Amino acid sequence: MKFAPALPAALACASLLSTASVFSAPAAHAADAGVLHIYNWTDYTAPDLLKKFTAETGIKVTLDTYDSNETLLAKLKAGATGYDMIMVSNDFVHIFIDQKLIQPVDASAMPNFKYLDPRWQKRDWDPTAAYTVPWQWGTTSFIYDTKVYPDPVDSLATLFKPPAVFKNEIGMLGSPSEVVNMALIYLGHPPCDTVPADLKETMALLVAQKPFVKVYNSDGMDDRMLSGETTMTMEWSGGAARVRARKASIRYVFAKEGGTGWMDNLAVPVGAPDVENAKKFMNFMMDPQNAAIETEFAQYQNAVPDSVKYLPASITDAPEFNPPKDYKILFSPGCDAKATKDFDRIWTQLRK
Repeated sequence: MKFAPALPAALACASLLSTASVFSAPAAHAADAGVLHIYNWTDYTAPDLLKKFTAETGIKVTLDTYDSNETLLAKLKAGATGYDMIMVSNDFVHIFIDQKLIQPVDASAMPNFKYLDPRWQKRDWDPTAAYTVPWQWGTTSFIYDTKVYPDPVDSLATLFKPPAVFKNEIGMLGSPSEVVNMALIYLGHPPCDTVPADLKETMALLVAQKPFVKVYNSDGMDDRMLSGETTMTMEWSGGAARVRARKASIRYVFAKEGGTGWMDNLAVPVGAPDVENAKKFMNFMMDPQNAAIETEFAQYQNAVPDSVKYLPASITDAPEFNPPKDYKILFSPGCDAKATKDFDRIWTQLRK
């Protein structure tokens, strides 16, 4: 998943609730009474949501941030302690479970579990809701500025084999799993592909695209598109909606080849100082009004159907919020160790 770009200045108050540090963890190793320590993607937590949680429960909140699942995984594997709540994307959930980095919470027994869409009560990556609660979901594709390139776009070819006008003006995400899987989709190969010939073709595609790429970074995507530093970028659907709201010439592409779908999930790390506070927050987030607060902030879909009644039409009617019925959304269950190693090798060569 996914969320890292900076939000409009009107939402800058989020920094008051955040340490704004990717690498600073709370020092406590035991339960910090009355405090919930959250580690989430950058600019992905509604300030009003945290204020409401504190007002209703008396539990204070601290918030640290990161920019990719890989960063989160490395942090926890290195022994980071002090977090009660983290956000794990669907394709990484099984990794965190297998490596015993998150613990069971029995979400299906929580009072507000009934509000979840049945579609999301049982998810491939957590079929019994033993470990996680849905946070937000969306799609990953790309956006471009129609003032720079007025022709209609309906293919990932525009991103991976771009017209000359985009030379050194493309932004790509900073996550190897997202970039490589998107390239595989364009080439007609399955996500997490490990066939050597397919990976060789993918590597060649990304190397040929590289002269057009300004930056590989999941931070600051919105700002770069708004300023014109980039004129096309890989983007998550909610981020696309936010950019378009401020720059009407921006278009989000539902490519004919399809795209990736993702869901970010609330989880409790092993060794969390206060598991009970974390469970209270999980239950809190399944309430329709609270799910709506987060969706209005981040502009991604949530897993609570009744939240729609609390959302403005500007969000529920947004094109980015409503993929075409025939759009192929591929929710990757998560790549195995071999695919991850292959992707990392491609990424290392690409970034030289």
